[in-house]
Amino acid sequence: MIDWSRFPNFNRAEFDSPDLPGSGNNMNPEVLDRLQTARTAAGIAFIVNSGYRTIERNRRVGGVANSPHLGGHAVDIHCDSDADRWVIVTALLDAGFKRIGIAKTFIHADCDPAKNAERVWVY
Repeated sequence: MIDWSRFPNFNRAEFDSPDLPGSGNNMNPEVLDRLQTARTAAGIAFIVNSGYRTIERNRRVGGVANSPHLGGHAVDIHCDSDADRWVIVTALLDAGFKRIGIAKTFIHADCDPAKNAERVWVY
């Protein structure tokens, strides 16, 4: 069980797949550690759009079949400001996230051990 007190800027429900309450406990603790480190360094709120996903939820939102969200290795953070995007992406990279996806309204970050290539992409 994850000790959520280690992550003062987040709570489990933020990471739940909407179709499975409590599933935020399926998040990989390494992801949460890195996310808390990034949030502390950034000094701005991180609003989690998506954390853990069930297969059904992943299908409904158009996620790829091998999405790192399925294993609790990824998070999508709301962001619609260029200035905040810079701060968030910089903090995520400094915290050790190796894969960053940038969209108009969110930033995807993951450290899925099955995906070794370091990447930054746009949606």
